[in-house]
Amino acid sequence: MRQLVEAYFTLIKILMALCMAGMVVLVFGNVVLRYAFNSGITVSEEMSRLFFVWMCFLGAILGLRERAHLGVDTLVARLPRTGKMVCAVLSCGLMLWVTWLVLQGSWTQTLINWSAQAPATGLSMGLLYGIGVVFGLSTGAILLHEMYLLLTGKISDDDLVMVSESEDLPEATAHGAHTGGHRTHQSTNQGGTDRADGLPLPSRTVSSR
Repeated sequence: MRQLVEAYFTLIKILMALCMAGMVVLVFGNVVLRYAFNSGITVSEEMSRLFFVWMCFLGAILGLRERAHLGVDTLVARLPRTGKMVCAVLSCGLMLWVTWLVLQGSWTQTLINWSAQAPATGLSMGLLYGIGVVFGLSTGAILLHEMYLLLTGKISDDDLVMVSESEDLPEATAHGAHTGGHRTHQSTNQGGTDRADGLPLPSRTVSSR
């Protein structure tokens, strides 16, 4: 089962790469053809928009699975395990509700627009909304699994903080101590100086997201 799950997310990554490649080829090629040959790719705008929408939603699925979405853990990181559990369950429940709304709305729009054709490509406009269905089913499965782990207590304390840290986290870990939601960078030189005039450097605080 785990292999199937990993294969599914690998497929998502491949589709994202193909969407990005398609956007680059269509947009860049259209610009070159327009200015160099007074021509263009007729389907460039519609296909680029379709690729962009699919790439964003597929990226959101991966972001949820890898917990790469932005968030603020300043308060949650200071709570005991019980408090973190309550916040995680509430957060997961709200995300499940929003996911259901996205899935329901996308399915309705897909059915309504399935018979409508795009003017340039002739493709069904339902494809533009169909990614919402893929997103809703995928994120719904991820969130249901998270909720199961939460309710059964099969989740570690670190995983209860369901957000991504700052990009400066490795630097912060190397130069300062973890103080809940903030990381302070101290100078590594003796006497706390790192300037030509010998004055001490001010501390820099980076807040986690």
